[in-house]
Amino acid sequence: MIGDTERAARAVGTVVGSAVGDALGAPFEFGAAGAFSVKYPVEYPVEKSPAGSNPPGEPTSSEMRGGGGWDPGEATDDTQMAVLVADSLLERGGLDPADIFERFQRWARSDPKDIGLQTESVLTSGDPWDSAAGLHFWITGHAAGNGSLMRAATSAIYFASAGREATMAAARRIAALTHGDRAAWEGTAVFHELVRLALDGEDPLIALPDVITYIHPDHRDRYAAILAPDWHPRMATEFNGAVWPCLASAVWALRTTTDYESALRAAIDLGGDTDTVAAVTGGLAGAVYGREAIPARWTDALHVPVPGWGERVVRYPELVEMAMRLLAAAAQ
Repeated sequence: MIGDTERAARAVGTVVGSAVGDALGAPFEFGAAGAFSVKYPVEYPVEKSPAGSNPPGEPTSSEMRGGGGWDPGEATDDTQMAVLVADSLLERGGLDPADIFERFQRWARSDPKDIGLQTESVLTSGDPWDSAAGLHFWITGHAAGNGSLMRAATSAIYFASAGREATMAAARRIAALTHGDRAAWEGTAVFHELVRLALDGEDPLIALPDVITYIHPDHRDRYAAILAPDWHPRMATEFNGAVWPCLASAVWALRTTTDYESALRAAIDLGGDTDTVAAVTGGLAGAVYGREAIPARWTDALHVPVPGWGERVVRYPELVEMAMRLLAAAAQ
């Protein structure tokens, strides 16, 4: 076990790390593999200062320069939905699926810059919160996207102290609000559990074989294969917008690097759904390496617009506070 200070640093690292990955990867979405390193090679001149050491908004030499319709440091729907989940957990004092769904609907009606096709279909269907995703899956047969995984950083912090069974169960319930395929539930549950382990000071990669035993039997073998140490993203059988290769790519990026920055670089250089793969990678890497591993050049411009809530924009200090509040609320 680790002390409270280190646990807090890892909780902040999870939430901020996911948001940074989202914003850093967004301009490269659907681009070619290796595009990030082509534009920003390893020797790219940057300032190596600890996270939060520069005044908010002060420009620094950074890879966080936006593009593809995104402003520098602007987070996408991945982090916007994670913020809404946090808002609900904190304001309702626990998991209220109907409330989360209503917040998602309000956000979806407010013309967000980006929203997944499946998520949009479920949230705008007019069906009740407890059946909309299931009906969508029954009609289309497709609901294993990474849209529930991408927003799981905040809920992972909130439920971590409740233990393995509770955090994995909560992940499944929140995932099921927009994704009717249990594959998406199980991938989100694995993410929750890996974050819980990291917050406790354990190595989530070493624990993976044990975590897999808690996946639903119908999905266990497939997750065991993609989360194995010898798996590589080139072995994926689906686009990384699907839950399996998205989670597996994030685990691969964490496993094959030695620090937060390198993990994000590896994730974004895979191409494809770069914002979400990097958001999931950033959440895991942030949980492992902690807040101080995230450089200021990536947090200074970080901001999360929240459509549907007026001019609300969540920035780095607010994300730090949110993570601390989630951790404190969970400990009560």
